[in-house]
Amino acid sequence: MDNDSNVLSLKNQLCFPIYLCSKEIIRKYTPLLDELDLTYTQYIVMMYFWEKEKSNVKEIGNTLLLDSSTLTPLLKKLESKGYITRVRSTKDERNLEVTITDKGKQLKTKALTIPKKMGKCIDLSDEEAITLYKLVNKVLLNVERNDIDESNRG
Repeated sequence: MDNDSNVLSLKNQLCFPIYLCSKEIIRKYTPLLDELDLTYTQYIVMMYFWEKEKSNVKEIGNTLLLDSSTLTPLLKKLESKGYITRVRSTKDERNLEVTITDKGKQLKTKALTIPKKMGKCIDLSDEEAITLYKLVNKVLLNVERNDIDESNRG
């Protein structure tokens, strides 16, 4: 097999183990989040609101890297569960202000055990976890910042 073909081998792809890791971690979250009646994406939105009690759709999307076609139905679902409210801004009707409710705040108490349970599942030392976090964030920032070199496309 020549080197050009070898570059397409799964074992030579950084993206493949990252993809598998993400998929498997989310799979492990599922039974924990089922107890809260949340999907993983709903969970990260709720974590956002446990930090920031009020925001607008654009800020949420920018922070979580979710486009409006994903975020809008997700926010509607969380609103139907009573965890957030969505209201048009009085200053600019194009903006939708989203606020966590008391029920949404109370959900945080139920979610407090999840990170520890996931930490045991992932089983990294504190130092390894910090290193991995830094590396993954570096990759994410680089991918966001850098375009694919168009001249290398076939």
